[in-house]
Order: sequence, then structure tokens, then C-alpha cells
Amino acid sequence: ATAFGPTITSFVQPEPVPSPQDFVLWSFFNTMFCNPFCLGFIALVFSIKARDRKIARDPAAADSYGRTAKYLNIAALCVGTVGTIICIVVLVLYYNSSWAGR
Repeated sequence: ATAFGPTITSFVQPEPVPSPQDFVLWSFFNTMFCNPFCLGFIALVFSIKARDRKIARDPAAADSYGRTAKYLNIAALCVGTVGTIICIVVLVLYYNSSWAGR
């Protein structure tokens, strides 16, 4: 005689693989508002490449393009911020010197 007992089934869920970041919004912001030496535009190109590679399920290439976009965004933001500050300081000094001469 064979006894049939309850069947216990357990599922092991695989750990989710983190999706590589593509930084498209940050790149778009830098392209529109902070684009010294076209760094924001180049970052946008690499961000779109990273998104395409992510859709094509190539996480290594997506991560590489995403990192490049991140570094270009950092450079664009820093150069743009420093350039803006320098322009403001030069304008303030120019207007102060022109008002002092009157």
C-alpha cells in the first residue's frame, strides 16, 4: 500500500539584478541649461546608448555607457557652475568699476 501525503513545493526566487543607471534626465538637464564645450550633449548621447543597451539586455555595456554619461554630467555641471560664477563676478566687478569712474 502506498500512502500519498501532501506535496510541499518551495520556490527560490533569484535575487533581482540591479539595473544599470542611464542618467538620461540629468543629461537632458545639462544639455538644456549647462552645456559647456557640448559636454551635456555628449553625456546625453552616452545616456541614450546606455538605455538602448539596457533594453537589449546587455548590462555590462549599459553600465559602461552609464558610467561615462555620469562622469560627463559631473564635468559639465562643474564647468558650467564655475563658468557661471566667474561670469557673475566679472560682471559685478565691471559694473562696480564703471560706477566708481563717474
